[in-house]
Amino acid sequence: MSERVYLDYNATAPLRPEVRAAMTDAFSVFGNPSSVHEEGRKARAAVERARAQVAALAGCEPGEVVFTSGASEANQTVMNAGWDFIAVSAMEHESVLSAAHKTVGQRCDRVNEIPAFMDGQVACPEFERTRDGYARTGSGFSNPLVSVQMANGETGVVQPVDRIVEIAFEQGYCVHTDAVQAAGRIPVDFAELNVDFMSLSAHKIGGPKGVGALIVRRGRKVPSLMHGGGQETGRRAGTENVPGIVGFGAAAECALRDLDRSDELRRMRDRLEHEASAMSGTVNVFSATPDRLPNTSAIALSGSKAETLVIALDLAGIAVSAGSACSSGKVSRSHVLEAVNAPPELIDSTIRVSMGWDTQVSDVDRFLDAWADIVKQHDERRDVA
Repeated sequence: MSERVYLDYNATAPLRPEVRAAMTDAFSVFGNPSSVHEEGRKARAAVERARAQVAALAGCEPGEVVFTSGASEANQTVMNAGWDFIAVSAMEHESVLSAAHKTVGQRCDRVNEIPAFMDGQVACPEFERTRDGYARTGSGFSNPLVSVQMANGETGVVQPVDRIVEIAFEQGYCVHTDAVQAAGRIPVDFAELNVDFMSLSAHKIGGPKGVGALIVRRGRKVPSLMHGGGQETGRRAGTENVPGIVGFGAAAECALRDLDRSDELRRMRDRLEHEASAMSGTVNVFSATPDRLPNTSAIALSGSKAETLVIALDLAGIAVSAGSACSSGKVSRSHVLEAVNAPPELIDSTIRVSMGWDTQVSDVDRFLDAWADIVKQHDERRDVA
């Protein structure tokens, strides 16, 4: 078999060579970053350099970057910060949705899920009506939060976070955005967005797994999930994962540089969608109209199960996925596609193709060749039936 083709970057990206080299060097930096001796100072310098690199990618100040074990920890840190009301889009990652709902009855009185339009964007008017409804009835909340992702990892649709911020700030909401899928694929500017919190992950941009960041606007406070030492200026206890953080910094620097490749990825994505959908009337592409990430396609072959398509492509040497990769290897119905009211038969037939820093035109060629065989067999079975 020829070399495999990897088209599942939204699940995780291969480790970049620059990251591997930076981490290899960092393993020799053995000091504790909290120690004042020379070895400790070297470790601290490595962490702070990475902090500046991540800040450059996120468009924030280095002092606003808090390193975490990943975006799930960052998301849950925000959700558990003592809000009395939380509004989240119905398309959020499970680490946001689950954490938000688990706060009800503890600190939070209510969680409201903001519905989505059929084009894959969050319904800002619905959030505005909810906000205004609470204000009119006098049941407004004193410490509310709204969380809307920058871009959806299944459909690639970029969300109107700027509009959410406008609506939210009129009633004193804090705003969190999960920028995990957006960072490194489209420009991200924390300062310009004017949000309060932003979550990032290293492994989506070619860095190591198990390290991420929560960006906290200067002046905002959020209680840490991790208690103990005073690391991360008291915002996240625990000795820093120096090699992982160094790898995150190197990946952030590469991802910022590679934003220039967005147009190339978009051309490959558009070609893949056009040719794949032209093969049969049973092929559908989701959310082809709104602004999307340049690397992401959600494609359905009506009448075929998504898991069957993933396996068939895997046997052909091509890695794709069916929705999010956060269900312990299980393929379950996409809550994202349910939120946009997609027909059940298409939800069950949708795969996600996502490209990244090492994707080549030849990879698209291989996918289309394999897809053509799958569609041909699919249509032949339908004709016989």
